[in-house]
Amino acid sequence: MHKRMSPHGHYDHMGEAITLVENFKVEKVIFSCGEFNDLEQNLIKVLDKKKIEYYSCIKEINIDDYKLHFLNTHDYGNENDNSNVIYTELNGYKFMFMGDAGVDVEEDLIEEYNLQDIDVLKVGHHGSKTSSGEKFITEINPKYSIISVGKNNRYGHPKDSVLDNLKYSQIYRTDQDGSIMFKINKDKLKIETCTP
Repeated sequence: MHKRMSPHGHYDHMGEAITLVENFKVEKVIFSCGEFNDLEQNLIKVLDKKKIEYYSCIKEINIDDYKLHFLNTHDYGNENDNSNVIYTELNGYKFMFMGDAGVDVEEDLIEEYNLQDIDVLKVGHHGSKTSSGEKFITEINPKYSIISVGKNNRYGHPKDSVLDNLKYSQIYRTDQDGSIMFKINKDKLKIETCTP
């Protein structure tokens, strides 16, 4: 099975990337915009050794009949805001994955793109108050919001202000719901969870 990886350069997003590359058949790796940090450079050494192609700051990629759009192609000078922000449509459903991008990125995105009525939003920065600004969430109007967050994490994520901004969305959280799976069958979207 061919895999594509799309990290940004913080350990909680790509810390096990080398392990993945060494244990799975990875076809391509896509880095976010900006200079490569030490973690990314260590991964690149392994990619070069294994002759795995990698790209940085791309705009889109085709996977079978689907296209992933990388909306964040600016260098904001920090790893979080440089996160790959990925948008795709699957069988008419709109998915958006925010990485750790913050409110400055969100404002640029809504100025640059027409992002309305997102079906599934992977919430930015684990529900931190640096992301999911009210203006952005109102604009994209997500039906379902997924917050990837550790149970009893030391940062207190997700923040109440973020949950309030998402109040018109159905929220799923990995700390409460465990694994969250979206399945599209006969153009119907089904959500399954597996509690931790």
